Amino acid sequence: MPKLLIYRAVWIFTIFGTDIFENRMHIHVGRKGTEKLCKIWLEPTVEIAKPGELSTSEQREVLQITELYKERLIQQWQQFLTGQKIEIIKVN
Repeated sequence: MPKLLIYRAVWIFTIFGTDIFENRMHIHVGRKGTEKLCKIWLEPTVEIAKPGELSTSEQREVLQITELYKERLIQQWQQFLTGQKIEIIKVN
């Protein structure tokens, strides 16, 4: 479960190895220790697939962050898919 983005030490954006078999590119987002992660589609538009344990305001926040970093997250997804090393984006 590689980490893609750590945003202000609050939000952790990840992908799972089995994600490559789904028909749409997506990421999972949650706080440290969260069991049910939010699932966000990256294509064709950024949108919530499953809210996990996030409140409505938290969902809005992670959608905004995802939009901001969408291109870099997609690049990381493609690197993961081809077996390349992923560098974690850290935003303080």
